[in-house]
Amino acid sequence: MNAIGIDIGGTFIKGAVVTPKGDIQDFFTLPVVSGETPEETINKLIIQIKKINYPNINGVGIGCPGTVDSDTGVVEFAPNIGWTNVHIKEMIEKALDLPVHITNDANAAASGEATFGVAKQLHNIVVLTLGTGVGGGLVLDGKLYEGNEGKGAEIGHMVIEIDGRPCGCGRHGCLETYASATALITDTKKQMEQHPDSLMWKGITSLDEVDAKVAFSAAKIGDRYAQEVVRNYIHYLGEGILNLCNIFRPDAVILCGGVSKEGGYLTSRLKNYCEERSYGFPHSPTVEILVGKLGYNAGVVGAASLFFKQ
Repeated sequence: MNAIGIDIGGTFIKGAVVTPKGDIQDFFTLPVVSGETPEETINKLIIQIKKINYPNINGVGIGCPGTVDSDTGVVEFAPNIGWTNVHIKEMIEKALDLPVHITNDANAAASGEATFGVAKQLHNIVVLTLGTGVGGGLVLDGKLYEGNEGKGAEIGHMVIEIDGRPCGCGRHGCLETYASATALITDTKKQMEQHPDSLMWKGITSLDEVDAKVAFSAAKIGDRYAQEVVRNYIHYLGEGILNLCNIFRPDAVILCGGVSKEGGYLTSRLKNYCEERSYGFPHSPTVEILVGKLGYNAGVVGAASLFFKQ
């Protein structure tokens, strides 16, 4: 039987029919509109799902950012999209007469990579999604770890700088405020403002055009200001990864989301950073740092895989 996988992101929603082999059919996207209520967004999603005409749909799997009670299907707090106490499972089940399973979006990505992706042969993985925020997912001993009420693995809200940058969760110094694509863009803009001669300005007329690629692109061609941005980014993300390695000693840390598209340029520097610090213990097993295989589709495929496993 097939399932519909839904990936709710900070700026748009992705969805598709996913087969038990991980193949994607009838892919669609919907924008998350600023100022729109959660109910309005979900109703638009329901309308889109109803347009799907594909046989043998057995249910809907959903990955959503923030704290999600996977037992009740309530999105209790998703700061990046402004949702609080949203009964998404109830709404969709009532409208579609299909069973729904929901979890945190990074948990869904971890399940997808473990089921169909780069971690298919691994038993213990940590997934970091580097996008609007920093999400975390854990597969331990071959099983997705969601924690009490599905609220575990909030890796992005591990504090790495006491009294550091303010975070949308209400705390300060979270990994998310230093290692997300949002943080990378903010740091890039600051350097560009201070250094108008930087190669980061190449092809850019306004700071509004800056994305997570700008600093990496300029760093690759030798711009020292961009290299400083990348070096700082590696420092913070590397420290977060070191903490995870020392706590979980996984087979691999898998990077997903927009920043992970830097591929080997990113992972080689993270590996060097971590190896120089011996992952905390000089005689411990090596932890691989990999880029997720599913890429753009990790959330959709992972959300559906959660349903397949029910």
